[in-house]
Amino acid sequence: MHILHTSDWHLGRSLHGKKRYAEFESFLAWLIATIEEYQVEVLLVAGDVFDSSVPSNRAQELYYNFLCRVAASSCRHVVVIAGNHDSPTLLEAPKELLKVLDVHVVGTIPDQISDEVLLLHDKKGAPELIVCAVPYLRDRDLRQSEAGESMADKEEKLLAGIRSHYAMVFQHAEEQRQQLGAVPPSIPIIAMGHLFAAGSSVGEGEGMRELYVGSLARVEAGIFPESLHYVALGHLHIPQKVRGNELIRYSGSPLSMGFGEARQQKSVCLVQCQGATATVQLVPVPVWQRLERIRGDWPHIAVRVEALAAEQESIWLEVVYEGDELIVDLRDRLDSIISGTQLEILRVQNRRVLQQALAQTHLEESLDDLSVEEVFARRLDGKNVPAEQRPALLRAYHEVLQSLADEDSQAE
Repeated sequence: MHILHTSDWHLGRSLHGKKRYAEFESFLAWLIATIEEYQVEVLLVAGDVFDSSVPSNRAQELYYNFLCRVAASSCRHVVVIAGNHDSPTLLEAPKELLKVLDVHVVGTIPDQISDEVLLLHDKKGAPELIVCAVPYLRDRDLRQSEAGESMADKEEKLLAGIRSHYAMVFQHAEEQRQQLGAVPPSIPIIAMGHLFAAGSSVGEGEGMRELYVGSLARVEAGIFPESLHYVALGHLHIPQKVRGNELIRYSGSPLSMGFGEARQQKSVCLVQCQGATATVQLVPVPVWQRLERIRGDWPHIAVRVEALAAEQESIWLEVVYEGDELIVDLRDRLDSIISGTQLEILRVQNRRVLQQALAQTHLEESLDDLSVEEVFARRLDGKNVPAEQRPALLRAYHEVLQSLADEDSQAE
């Protein structure tokens, strides 16, 4: 059986004002071709289908057109879970209709835990795979707030709730397999989740800022029992194994979500199950829009920009000036170099000017130059908050961001 694991599509996401629908469309077309090439029978989408809980009409059109095309391919089943960026209600709205296409959607914790355990059948109608499809678990779904509890207490309760929920799902899956009278290896069990596994690499850049929201609890990989054949995770954008385990993986985002991911080789995970054995092959995802980050002093930046221009390729650039010389016409210099080329500069950071401005009135600073973490850290600096008090305040800040994200997902 061939299973394809992907996640974090973030359909509808833009990059510094640039729409990326052409890239998303190219990726989905490539994904269809990959399904056909490898004769994939099950496609797993581990959350963050959309970049927003209120996706654009264009983003939804891409998604539903893709699902219709998959239904006409070699793929028998598609399993989609919601991520922290998705609206559970929106994903599940056409749930019953999508079942006709063998598309199974789990957006939120259902009333019956059995609804998170999907029994998939082969062409002849015989059971062939059990999927534990666990969506992104929100704080409000797992615990009740109590007066006087500390931040550490809240996080431990959240972690305990996540562990308990996964344990119940896995127990139900094993019971279902036993009820079928199946010898354990004959029907594999695969788990899906959208969470932050401890020890995983987060990365940097625009694509990572949102990970502070919904990532208060870093779950240990030990919650996944060894009886699972494979664990398909979403949430982190870097393709990676969890704690070195070949069979617990993040597929990562198929597109670079920010300039911090520009040099990453994106991929999807092709999983082949045969009896009790599962093997994983990474299938590289092509690049449809090249991104480049250039940082350094002016001579280095000028030489690098000219070299890229000579390649005669469409490239989006981020330029970070870190030289000692104060250059107030940096953007004009860059525009002069790229004039008549296929280069486009989406973002310029003049660290020298920024440092000077910060030392005076902060008037030259833009929020685009700061992450949500940096904004909060700047406020702590401004209030001269002692270092020993900052960890607790940062945890509280993360919880506020989590609460706002949860409210956004409910506002529909």
